[in-house]
Amino acid sequence: MHRTVVIGDIHGCLDSLNNLLELILPKADTLIFLGDYVNRGPDSQGVVERLLALQKHHPRLITLKGNHEFMFQQYFDGQESSLFLRVGGKETLASYGIPHNVSEPLPLLPATHVQFFRNLPLFFGDQHALYVHAGLEPNRHITLQRPQWCLWAREKFINASFQLGKPIIFGHTVFPRPYIVDDKIGIDTGAVYGGQLTALILPDMEYISVPGEKNAPYTAS
Repeated sequence: MHRTVVIGDIHGCLDSLNNLLELILPKADTLIFLGDYVNRGPDSQGVVERLLALQKHHPRLITLKGNHEFMFQQYFDGQESSLFLRVGGKETLASYGIPHNVSEPLPLLPATHVQFFRNLPLFFGDQHALYVHAGLEPNRHITLQRPQWCLWAREKFINASFQLGKPIIFGHTVFPRPYIVDDKIGIDTGAVYGGQLTALILPDMEYISVPGEKNAPYTAS
């Protein structure tokens, strides 16, 4: 049986990620990450480096884009800085050894990391489910989904009904435990807020969680 393992928002919690990977890697034919690898937590650079190392060894690994990767890319491309710095960007820059007031951060970032952020897809699908960071827009084909919904959606997505024949697995919105309804499952359980880092194994519907790293007060962004 082909198993897909999906991991929720990491936010720089490298120790939690490593602890979870020890438990789930032997079970994962496909390994999917739902985005938000950076910001707020203690080691965003280490998380990205770990994912890049996994890409070299795991035969089928998918890393989706979260809104925090979008904000980081806007920052290092010189398009916006205040929001990124306000929602955990200073911690991300510190993990790279970059002062938060630097005028041109792009040359100071590893080229492999910059390429990683630029190439992240917004969604993915397999025989078990559809996967996206924040949510999908109802009544719009998967190929026509807009970044605003994929990266930022909350209540309008959560409260909508979908008849897709398979669930939508998402992160972004923090729940104290996995949010499970007929058409969607949310697995961001607040690792960086002192909650847990959670993985979902499909089609088994098995949840595996490890303690997170209390590193930030909760804010919905």
